[in-house]
Amino acid sequence: PLGDNDMSRCIQCTRCVLFMDDIAGTTELFVFYGGENTEIGTYIGRSLRSELSGNIIDLCPVGALTNKVFRFRARPWELIAREGIGYHDALGSNLYLHLRRGEVMRAVPRDNDAINENWLSDRDRYSHQGLQHADRLSTPRVKRDGVWVDVSWEEGIKAAAEGLAGAISRNSAEQLAALVSPGYSAEELYLAQALVRGLGSANIDHRLQQLDFSDDAARPAAPGFGAPMSGYSQLGALLLVGAHPRHEAPLLGHRIRHAWQRGAQIHAINPLAFDHHFGIDQHLVGDPAQQVADLAAVAQALAELRGLATGEELRDWASRSSHKDAATAIARSLSDRTDSRVLLGDQAVRHPAASLLRRFARYIAEHSSSSYDEMPSGANAMAAWRVGCVPHRGPGGSASAIGRSALDVVRAPRRIYLVYGAEPAEDFAQPASTVDALKSAEFVLAFSPFNSPALEASANVLLPIALPPETEGSYVNVDGSIQSISAAAKAPGQARAGWRVLRALGEAMKVSGFDAIDFAAVQAQVRPLLNEAPFEAGIAQLSPSPVAMGEGLIVQRYTPIYRVDGVVRRAAALQATVLAGDDSLALHPEDALALGVGQSSQVAIGGQRYACHASAEVPRGVCRVPSGYASTAALPATGQRIQIEQVSHG
Repeated sequence: PLGDNDMSRCIQCTRCVLFMDDIAGTTELFVFYGGENTEIGTYIGRSLRSELSGNIIDLCPVGALTNKVFRFRARPWELIAREGIGYHDALGSNLYLHLRRGEVMRAVPRDNDAINENWLSDRDRYSHQGLQHADRLSTPRVKRDGVWVDVSWEEGIKAAAEGLAGAISRNSAEQLAALVSPGYSAEELYLAQALVRGLGSANIDHRLQQLDFSDDAARPAAPGFGAPMSGYSQLGALLLVGAHPRHEAPLLGHRIRHAWQRGAQIHAINPLAFDHHFGIDQHLVGDPAQQVADLAAVAQALAELRGLATGEELRDWASRSSHKDAATAIARSLSDRTDSRVLLGDQAVRHPAASLLRRFARYIAEHSSSSYDEMPSGANAMAAWRVGCVPHRGPGGSASAIGRSALDVVRAPRRIYLVYGAEPAEDFAQPASTVDALKSAEFVLAFSPFNSPALEASANVLLPIALPPETEGSYVNVDGSIQSISAAAKAPGQARAGWRVLRALGEAMKVSGFDAIDFAAVQAQVRPLLNEAPFEAGIAQLSPSPVAMGEGLIVQRYTPIYRVDGVVRRAAALQATVLAGDDSLALHPEDALALGVGQSSQVAIGGQRYACHASAEVPRGVCRVPSGYASTAALPATGQRIQIEQVSHG
């Protein structure tokens, strides 16, 4: 679905074969036959499964491999190249967007040795299809007597301002909560928090997928990497905690594979047996409680190697691990090898007791002289932290009135919501609670690039905003590097840059600080906040339990590589790949056998039916639930339990 071939041009240079073998790490292309009959291809009935497959198009010297999405759509001399960055993970890969009359026709890599070298992930290469999807919101809309009506921008801003002001006056500013996607520019994130705080509320959060906020006071100014990302190519040992780099950040996975080829030892403590493209020396897989216990066991083993005393909490958790020998081996590896690192991935950030994982991982990193690296949950999450798009800190980490987290405001619903760039059924840790909270609210204002059934059912005003390639903005990657981009593509219809819409709304509501008239003025306010500043951390609260008590299977949510945001979800070519997967649930083979679940079964949970199959990736007692699908929104969050009520086949 991503690449096409014209083998009459092929000169059998085997660059593509070598790339897939040595760099992508998936042996999928082969040289068949020999002599004058030599051919290059895949096994019969197989397509490429790599997340880096598009790079062989760039490597092919004769045009035998072509971009299937772009093929025959435009002539190269019709295109204009504009610099851009990837916005589907926190690496900020550099790329060029090739445009014709304002429409993105293709994306190609732009060299940056510190970030993406000269490669590009398929997610960043092909996601531009989502920019032209039929779901794009192109005009402001207002719900009148239950019917959606297209209006002018003047009417839309007026309806939004009057709706917010009226709802606040009837309730209180504390009833206002803002749920903001971390995939947008720092300028938009800054103005969103400034608007909400200017209206008298501190309930603003970008951590839509997070479940544990108990260590908020002890967090650094922004999560990120303790050492440059480029160092992953030379690391000596690595401990992955709740991380699947191959899918979370494909080009970080590529660097880890390169280090493994050079002899690095890789270890993992994960919720699922992920399909890594590098060898794993010690791979511990278990439910959320087992992950905490195994990580604690590594910390305890390290303390014993160093002759250090440990606290009661750490010892208690370590005693619950059944992998003491493996934990000791991991501790020795991190201690004995130079350039070692501990990486907390997206699954760790979304863990129901993420604060425990962070605490134990930091202990391990500190006492093994390793770098502590935390993958930000969102393309611009680093900037979101620094500009104050969190409920407990203001811009630059300044003191602020303490508000409620994203999870709190959907568990205990508010009367007024501002939703920025997020889709309720797909982008939240507890999608069902989020959808219900929005539906029960008195007033919901949504800034969105897309129409979605959940927003149409709950919102009162919809304001169309541009996506990152369509607007200027600043982004901060895992290294803390600030990258600025200019608008490249043309936004559809009347959609406008989000910072313009926020500025107009703030001005209409007479909020202080919204008098900037151009982007340069907004950027001048934001840029100083993006630089790392000294920050004095506070004390963490007691961590929650990682697993709910009771009977049933433990839910483990996981977002597939091509379901991470609304743009990727609407890129048809990516959704047609093998890696895209589907919305079916998965059980450990022994659990599936005990319940009578086959490879094409339907199960009933809470009165709804879901496709379900067996998978060796899933540990015993766990049900893997794919996030990013409206069809699985009704299922609970990670760490909760479900009962399978009925099984049918066919």
